[in-house]
Amino acid sequence: MSDLVASSAIDRRLANLVQPVVEDLGYELVRVRLMGGEEKALQIMAQKPDGSMEVDDCAKVSTEVSAILDVEDPIEGNYALEVSSPGIDRPLTRMKDFDLWHGYEAKLEVAEAIDGRRRFKGVLAGTTDDEVLITVTEGTIGLKFDWLAEAKLVLTDELIKEMLKQRKAAGIVNEDDFDEIETETDVSKEQ
Repeated sequence: MSDLVASSAIDRRLANLVQPVVEDLGYELVRVRLMGGEEKALQIMAQKPDGSMEVDDCAKVSTEVSAILDVEDPIEGNYALEVSSPGIDRPLTRMKDFDLWHGYEAKLEVAEAIDGRRRFKGVLAGTTDDEVLITVTEGTIGLKFDWLAEAKLVLTDELIKEMLKQRKAAGIVNEDDFDEIETETDVSKEQ
């Protein structure tokens, strides 16, 4: 289990419990985080192999995961279960994510500073062996996957366009379902 999927000891324990359930349903586990103090929330991010995840999918995962959590009872006290998709500016938690999102902007953070630097923002350039490649101002650098503490895509126009294109190709978005949008320019032309 990658530390980016589940970072703390309790997160890894929870991931080991829920991952088989999530995978048996045909989904991939993206991230598990137990957050909060008195009011805890267990956040589970999952997706279909094609990267999509709809509300009904979240409900299905939530129902099945709730059952195993009720039996195993791994969390002390009350908590809220939140099942969601990774979203557009998704966390990058597996090596394959860095190849899949090659060419898109990302923010990477390493656990220990490298030459006094912990944060790197740039364009993903894929992977090689056990390193994630990212093009920053100084050029393309390689960071060992094991060094990463956090990694996520940056919300950009290009990323939004790609996500819409994927959803349209999958039949999730139908442009006919949207009303035409009038801009101020369009309105002023009509007057």
